[in-house]
Parts: sequence; structure tokens; C-alpha cells
Amino acid sequence: MRTRFAPSPTGFLHIGGARTALFSWAFARHFGGQFVLRIEDTDLERSTPEATQAILDGMAWLDLAADEGPFFQTQRMARYAEVIAQLLADGRAYHCYASVEELDALRESQRARGEKPRYDGRWRPENVQGKVPPDGVRPVVRFRNPDAGAVLWDDMFKGPISIDNTQLDDLIIARGDGSPTYNFCVVVDDWDMRISHVIRGDDHVNNTPRQINILRALGAPVPVYGHVPMIFGPDGQKLSKRRDAVAVTQYDEEGFLPEAVCNYLSRLGWSHGDEELFSREQFVQWFDGSHLASSPAQFDRDKLKWVNHHYINHCAPERLLKLITPRIANRGWSLDVLGAAEQLAAISVLRERADTLEVLADAFGMLLATPEPSAEDRETHLAPAGRAACAALASALSGVGEGSEPGWDKATISGVLKATAAGLGGKMPIVAMPARVAVFGRAQTPAVDVMLALLPRDRVIERLQRAAAG
Repeated sequence: MRTRFAPSPTGFLHIGGARTALFSWAFARHFGGQFVLRIEDTDLERSTPEATQAILDGMAWLDLAADEGPFFQTQRMARYAEVIAQLLADGRAYHCYASVEELDALRESQRARGEKPRYDGRWRPENVQGKVPPDGVRPVVRFRNPDAGAVLWDDMFKGPISIDNTQLDDLIIARGDGSPTYNFCVVVDDWDMRISHVIRGDDHVNNTPRQINILRALGAPVPVYGHVPMIFGPDGQKLSKRRDAVAVTQYDEEGFLPEAVCNYLSRLGWSHGDEELFSREQFVQWFDGSHLASSPAQFDRDKLKWVNHHYINHCAPERLLKLITPRIANRGWSLDVLGAAEQLAAISVLRERADTLEVLADAFGMLLATPEPSAEDRETHLAPAGRAACAALASALSGVGEGSEPGWDKATISGVLKATAAGLGGKMPIVAMPARVAVFGRAQTPAVDVMLALLPRDRVIERLQRAAAG
């Protein structure tokens, strides 16, 4: 069992490619096989080192470690030339001297007759008797496709597929400058790397019969193919760079955990009963090539956030703290306001309402940033009665934790809040709501006694007194 992921470094690792990599990786892991990473960089004009690094970074972030590779096609040019020479010698390939203008004219005439445009074999060996190759034309090399029969394969996702050879023309496998083409390089790579199963996007379905024919001409084993359906956006259209967040690194920047992204992607085109949330280990255990969908999957960002919320709330607080520390620093805040124990306690409290690391980092603003209540909250909760409540609470909290007084903790603070409210002739909200707005800058927070306990006492009192003064 050997699978591969073979992206082209002409851009970032997109979310569809990440799912393909995940399926290939998990399939190999399930059967105890090898997962190969290959960088298909023969498009020298569009391939860049930056894109290659973005792919490697995305794979590392998703923790999809390859057993072999990365291999680079640009380092295998001698091997491709060797196989092309072999096909020419065997009569399975031939030189074609047709010019671009000549081929354009051919296609136009075929369209005019209502025919499917295809190469007509004019430079096949049996058609060139008496022909003299034109001067100044560097010939391409074409693979001689079978004239009859059909290419059949049982697709892992789509089931049996048959393509008649009459629908396929003689594919160019080397350009006029001698450089090999995509479909040819893929064939040689899969052969040499002993790939047994190819899982890739269904935009490659049309390439598969051509690649199978070349493999058979070389006497090479044909892998099992599985073409993963496309991922559509909420609008039912293919995910777009302009409309959708499609780069894996973008999900990292937006505060998604890699294990959440992997969990969510695994359910786009595959299922295991009604299971929605599961570990990577469970996914590998279950992913045996069955229960694969044949129709496009729909990307649901809200569902991804729901999955991410689950993983954030089951993540070790120490790891979450490490992940959000640079995000907090980018906001100009310092965690030094809180003690080490309070930082971890804040994680446990604030993550309950966070569906991304960005939301979690923003929530820390209640503790780390200077409170800036909205005009509406000021008018509603910091009117004269609210300011009086803040002054009374500041006074009541001033002795907490000193000498023989109870410590600065949730239970003690809760008791002080209730006693202060009772002294003002009301219930806890007449103190709790002004305290929220005064200390945290907003009317909606987790339990106010829990939140107050996270901050140093003097900072709480200082914020209350500032609000009381108007």
C-alpha cells in the first residue's frame, strides 16, 4: 500500500488539496503503508519556492507527515528523457512536426463540421511516407494512443468508469524544447515510486485514461484510482479564492486548530455512521476506502466553527495559552497583568464561548485592556445608581484578602457582591451589571465573580473607582 500527494507549487495549499492529502495519508496509515509527498514543479514559469514552502508549511501544520519525500520532478528530468527514448524506440511514441498554426486550423475545421477537436495523427509513422520534416520546427513527442477499445477502471469514489479510446487523441508527452509534460511525468513518477493507490480531485478524471494507457504501454502496474468530488461553497459554487477562505494557512491565521480542520475535512466526502467528532486515530482506524461519497461536498463555515469550538474546549489550557500568546501580543496587550495560575484559569473560563483562537484572544481584552464601555452600556448600567453601586463594591472589596480576611477567590467575591446588593436594597444584578461594565467594559461576560477573581484585587478596585467617579 503506497499512496501519494502531489501538489503543484503554483500557489498555496488550498482546502481541497488538504482534504486530498488527508485522505491519502489516512488510507496509507490504515493499511500500514507508506505516504509519499511529491512536488510537481515542472511548470517552471508558475512554480515558485515560496509556493513550495507554503505547501510544506501547510502539511506540517496539519501534521500530515510523509514517509518519503518531498520528491521534486525538476530533479528527475534525466529519468523522464530515458523513458521517452524508450517509448520512441518501441514505436509507442513518435515525433510530430505540426505547427501551432496548423493545429489551430485543424481544430477550427473540426468544430465547423460539428466534430470534437482532436489531433488527426498526421505525423504518425504510417502517415508520413514521403513527408519531409519542415525546417525550423522543433518536433514534440506524442504518445501513440490505442485506436480501439476502451479504458476501464473501478474508481474508489465514482465506481466503474469507461472511456472509449476513440475519444482520446495522441497526447503530447514532450514539448519542442524536450521538456516533459504533466501527464507523462505523473505516470513515470507513480511507476517509479510504486504508487498503489492514487487519491486525487475529480478534475483529474479526464487525465486518468491517458495515464493508464501510457502505464500499459510501459508494462507498468496500474494503480487503483479514486477521484474525490469537488468541495462547493454555501452558494453551491466551487470554492473561489476571491469569495472563500481556501488557503490552509489562512485557517491557521483565523484561529482554527489543525485537528479541528482535519476532523471537519474528513467528513467532506466520507462518513462513518453518524459520527461527527473523532480523533485522528479513530479516523485512521475507520478510513478503509469505503463509505466514500460520489457527489460534491458543501463547505459550511459555521459547522467548521462548531467543530473548532469542541476542540478548543477539549484542548489542554497550557497549549491554548501558548497558541494565543502571540495573538494577544499583536493586540498590544500583556499577559503579565495576570499571574501564571490566573492565565490558565482565564483560558478555562473564556474558551467556553470561543469558536476560534482569535475570538479567545479577543475575550482576553476584558482582562488585559482598559475598559471602554459603549455609550449604550454606560447609559444603561453606569447611571448614578450604577456608579453608586461601583463605589460601594470597591469599598467592600478593599479589605478582601488582607490580614485575617478571606482570600481573593470566587466564593469570597460572590459573598461580597450579594452583601453589597443587599445593602443597596436589591438583588445581585444591581451590583453585578455595573461591575461588569466598569471592570470589563461590556455587559455580557462569564460569571462576574469568576471573572473578578481572575484580576488582581487592586486592579478591580481601581476600575470600579474610575467608573464611580464618572
